[in-house]
Amino acid sequence: MKSITTTEQFNEIINGDDKALIKFQAGWCPDCTRMDMFIDPIVEEYDMYTWYDVDRDVLPDIAEKYDVMGIPSLLIFQNGEKKAHLHSANAKSPDQVTDFLESVELTRP
Repeated sequence: MKSITTTEQFNEIINGDDKALIKFQAGWCPDCTRMDMFIDPIVEEYDMYTWYDVDRDVLPDIAEKYDVMGIPSLLIFQNGEKKAHLHSANAKSPDQVTDFLESVELTRP
């Protein structure tokens, strides 16, 4: 998972043709640490996304702009548009994350 550290980098990534999955997190967040323990196999399985990670404390304006109220949150972007958002309350287990990713894939045209 690649880290995004600037607003410019974030905007460049979300405006691309590729599907970008961005995990908003913070170093002090226990649920983020727990997600880090189970996310690697999910990243491998869902390789149709390019996975990124943003520290919400480094880019708070971006987190606010895209309604990231809790962490960890997963947001999917393509061509500058937010396509899906898994809010922190529903991102606490591998099943919740994979169910979200499956539902996103099922709603594609």
